[in-house]
Amino acid sequence: MPSPSKARIRHAVTIDVLIPAIEKDLQTLPHVIDAVRKQVKHPIGRILIVAPKKKRMIEFCRTKGCTFIDENTVLPITKKDIHYRSRTWERSGWLFQQLLKLNGDKLCTADYFLVIDADTVLITPHHFRANGKTLFYSRNWSQPQYFVTYRKLMGRKVTAKSSFVTHYMLFERSQLAQMKREIEAKHQMPWYRAILHSMNRSKQFAFSEFETYANYLYSKNREGMKIQKARNKGLHMNAGQLSKQKVNQLAEKYRSLSFHKRKGYVRTPGAKSRAGGR
Repeated sequence: MPSPSKARIRHAVTIDVLIPAIEKDLQTLPHVIDAVRKQVKHPIGRILIVAPKKKRMIEFCRTKGCTFIDENTVLPITKKDIHYRSRTWERSGWLFQQLLKLNGDKLCTADYFLVIDADTVLITPHHFRANGKTLFYSRNWSQPQYFVTYRKLMGRKVTAKSSFVTHYMLFERSQLAQMKREIEAKHQMPWYRAILHSMNRSKQFAFSEFETYANYLYSKNREGMKIQKARNKGLHMNAGQLSKQKVNQLAEKYRSLSFHKRKGYVRTPGAKSRAGGR
């Protein structure tokens, strides 16, 4: 007779995994994928890597048993069409990756799919669905402009007390598709155009796909969500530099590690506190 833990895993919902990436992510991406396979306690259908059509990326997907998807085939627009930059920063690719994630309902076939950033490694076991609820992770601060854009996009204010920008999130395909239909009905244009139209592109942090989707669900069915502290640790080093012993030590306090590629991708001046987060 199977143990209760194995029975729970066998009867857990099957999920796909979606990871937007670029070539410079190849240093961290193997660790991200290995950790997903080890720490996500759901049966995994496909792991999809959405990336530029480069030989190294295609070969990587082949060797790691992942499905490669050319990022320029996902939407009617590409990074070149976005124009989200100033004299001191360039965020077109960052925004393009968010739009790619939001079309995951067209790419994945499982009812649920996990989106995870290509620099984030899970270091503790994760379940994302239990007792009819989806588990969301939260933090206590965010960028004020995310909520300005949400109000313009959705026609209502955010009501959640904490932020959902935590590097990975489980999406339900049917709910994501419904959210995009509502956006299109409200703005009378494709959902991705509505996002570009609603955000202030003179602001460096003007839109969050995670904040938008989770707050959409929160406004519809708060009881269908379970919210826990993210406990993510940002590191400015290579994932391969961490010993197993050090990872085990970090896992006593944190759930995940994000290996940021440039200094400063941490809390920035003007980030808004979301007091009362759980």
